[in-house]
Amino acid sequence: MTDALGWRRKFGVIAPSTNTIVEPDFHRMGVPGVTSHFSRIHIRDQDMAGDEGMERLLAQIRDEIGAACERVLTCEPDYMVMGMSAETFWGGIEGNKQFVKQIHDITGLRVATGAEACERALQIYGARRIGVVTPYQPVGDANVRRFFTELGFEVDRIIGLKCPTAVSIAHVTDAELRAALRELATGEVDALVQCGTNLSMVATADEAERWLGLPVIAINAATWWMALRDNGIEDRVYGAGSLLREH
Repeated sequence: MTDALGWRRKFGVIAPSTNTIVEPDFHRMGVPGVTSHFSRIHIRDQDMAGDEGMERLLAQIRDEIGAACERVLTCEPDYMVMGMSAETFWGGIEGNKQFVKQIHDITGLRVATGAEACERALQIYGARRIGVVTPYQPVGDANVRRFFTELGFEVDRIIGLKCPTAVSIAHVTDAELRAALRELATGEVDALVQCGTNLSMVATADEAERWLGLPVIAINAATWWMALRDNGIEDRVYGAGSLLREH
């Protein structure tokens, strides 16, 4: 039997319990016949002030992610989507590969990660030199830089917003994000990238592409795009940036 609403694909999505942005973003970018089903990683201590705080947050994710995957498997999804991004950048290229293998070993399904989605998007745009905005602490930014550098991209600059808690990432304002994008665009860059799935950037990135004249890759849009295209779903989505609209 085919699922009544997810008759094309059902995506199992893993997200931190503190995240309030990625789920509505995915629903807003939805296309007919594709449904997303969230399983939450229990974040018991959301303090991410300083490098130690961010490391503690990631330790919680690592401890809980297996159980979150097992829970979402009960709805029999066709594909896995990571609704979190920091862990997908951690440890560079090899770290991402090991993370994907971990999820595949648990679920038996293919996996979309924010890190790989951004890589694919940058390749499509032919970008080599990039600017990045994140909600992370310096240790998180260092891992983002490592990932892109190992792939051969040149990271001109990273603006890390150093959000003090996991929930506070969703409190970053549109004005703050616009200011960060404008600052990054002053460098000699081919594209801008936003990391952090709890940072609300999809609509802002779509608008910013028009006034900056650059590709602006919002990680939730990129991850959703990867999931759709990996599954042969070529629907165009409007209002979420040129990646989903044109590629």
